Amino acid sequence: MEELPADYEGIVNIDNYPLLKTIDSPHDLRRLEPGQLRQVCNEVREYMVDVICQVGGHFGAGLGVVELTVAAHYAFNTPQDRIVIDTGHQAYPHKILTGRKELLHTIRKKGGLSPFLKRSESEYDVFGAGHATTSISAALGIATARDLAGKDFNVVAVIGDGAMTGGMAYEAMNNCGLQKRKIIVVLNDNKMSIAPNVWAISNYFTQIAQTTVAQKIRNRVWDLAGEMGSWGDRFRQIASRLEGGVRAVVTPGILFEALGFHYFGPENGHNVNKLVDLFNFAKTIDGPVLLHVTTEKGKGFAPAEADASQRLHALGGPTDKITGKAISLPGANGLKKVPKYQNVFGKALVEIAQKNERVVGITAAMPDGTSLDLLQKELPNRFFDVGIAEEHAVTFAAGMATEGAIPVVAIYSTFLQRGFDQIVHDCSIQHLPVVFALDRAGIAGNDGPTHHGALDLSYLRIIQDMVVMAPKDESELRDMLYTAVQYGRGPIALRYPRGEGFGVPMSETFTELPIGKSERLREGTDVAILAIGDMAWRAVAAAELLAAEGIHAEVINARFVKPLDTAMIDEIAGRFHKIITVENNVVAGGFGSAVLEYIASQPYHQHPDVMVHGLPANIFVEHGDSDELLAELDLLPPGIAKVVKRFIDLPHGIGDLVTV
Repeated sequence: MEELPADYEGIVNIDNYPLLKTIDSPHDLRRLEPGQLRQVCNEVREYMVDVICQVGGHFGAGLGVVELTVAAHYAFNTPQDRIVIDTGHQAYPHKILTGRKELLHTIRKKGGLSPFLKRSESEYDVFGAGHATTSISAALGIATARDLAGKDFNVVAVIGDGAMTGGMAYEAMNNCGLQKRKIIVVLNDNKMSIAPNVWAISNYFTQIAQTTVAQKIRNRVWDLAGEMGSWGDRFRQIASRLEGGVRAVVTPGILFEALGFHYFGPENGHNVNKLVDLFNFAKTIDGPVLLHVTTEKGKGFAPAEADASQRLHALGGPTDKITGKAISLPGANGLKKVPKYQNVFGKALVEIAQKNERVVGITAAMPDGTSLDLLQKELPNRFFDVGIAEEHAVTFAAGMATEGAIPVVAIYSTFLQRGFDQIVHDCSIQHLPVVFALDRAGIAGNDGPTHHGALDLSYLRIIQDMVVMAPKDESELRDMLYTAVQYGRGPIALRYPRGEGFGVPMSETFTELPIGKSERLREGTDVAILAIGDMAWRAVAAAELLAAEGIHAEVINARFVKPLDTAMIDEIAGRFHKIITVENNVVAGGFGSAVLEYIASQPYHQHPDVMVHGLPANIFVEHGDSDELLAELDLLPPGIAKVVKRFIDLPHGIGDLVTV
């Protein structure tokens, strides 16, 4: 680790990039001569490296599409022409070229640029994208609305960085071929998602691309036609039709042609002028077109090019531009190292799997992000990466469970939303013992609303036969994972937040927890705080603040959202007039709702007042530092204490439910 310079400001001087500083919109880009485009690409790439190395952010994918992005905005009349970009972390060069370059240093910060595409941020962000495989479906919808309205503009979908592993992309392409509307799909084939691609077709693409003789002949014909003016364009169209039969046999076009696309490629995605010609040619073709371009993730940044595992998918913060190593912030040295939840989970799973040969791990293109890479290293034959295909991951796990395996499906909370039907239909109805480990639950920080796991307690709780739990800290996470593997009577889920734990002592053994049983963390007499997950210890800290003001709060670590510890609730309801639930989940349908539903169903002599405190039900929380966002939402100890005091001051009996 290198020490951060004392004069670090996080902003670079735009005057160091002579062409880029003149580009405030794609209109400015299109005023340049074709011969200047390579310099523009170099400056965009250098500017992105200089800024993101100082502030952090998604990195490798954007570096790989610099030429593609420059060529697209040069060839198409954006924003009149619509460019829909899949997997939004590819969009940093797009943001740079569309009037946001001097705000790039604010990316992922509260109040700054979104880390993904966001319609409210720019008219050039045609369709919001934080999750993958959406671009072709959205672009076809745009093209269909265009035709119904009798308008005339081009629609381009840029998909790649692993998004072609998702079934939604093929559903959309099949419908494109059926509708036969004019749409251009650009396949950015970088052989990667976050980790190396697990796409079988990608391997086929690679093999075909290495058939150098045929490719050289084809490229030479294309180049010669380009020197023939308008006759050359006609010749290219004729040649492409003649080539069709051969292409279907010797190129990846066999798949896309079968789906109804005019296929061209694979082409070098780093030749900006060739890409401009290709885009201009594609505009002349009626019906769906697929342009297959090959790119290199992390292109132009040596540390990324040397990173075979992820190509520096993202930088967590200040990074040395030469070495690619993180720079430590002043005062960070010597602090106690607290393990991240995901690492505790990954290590615990390896320990459990080493003792139980039935246990397997499944991820959807996120082995490093979920720490299943630890299982991959230790027990590779029991590790499965299915690509960006969450629906398949769930049903694949269900199939394994029918044969006696104990699948642990580790997927980010917000991404598992895609597999909701499969959880219901394929796991729960069949009572199959699939374990769901939901990382990034609750506020996920700088990645914003597309990545906050704000809904999982709600969408999992409503599923019959499902057990739902959340650990108060990293040590309890180990026990919950062990409990889930031992459960065996149906699907069971545990959810945990992003980032570091609380630094609690870690047991070297596992304890099986009784299903549906809570624990009392602190005794009190004035108010009861029922907390779930990472809110439990924060509730204890809030209780300490309240005690200093003479308010004695009892704190319960609920542990389980489903089944609830109803015996505990009965006991609490008999002793307290005021009960507040606290969760890092939307207040609608989550833990607090479950408590309310139970209390309302009971014939208590006097029902207590209940407040449900958590994430807002009708607002998407924006991006920013997690602690900063939690503080704003009154979900850190001072905020929880403030909410409790306000609740206590309300007259008893004003209503059974108060939400904030």
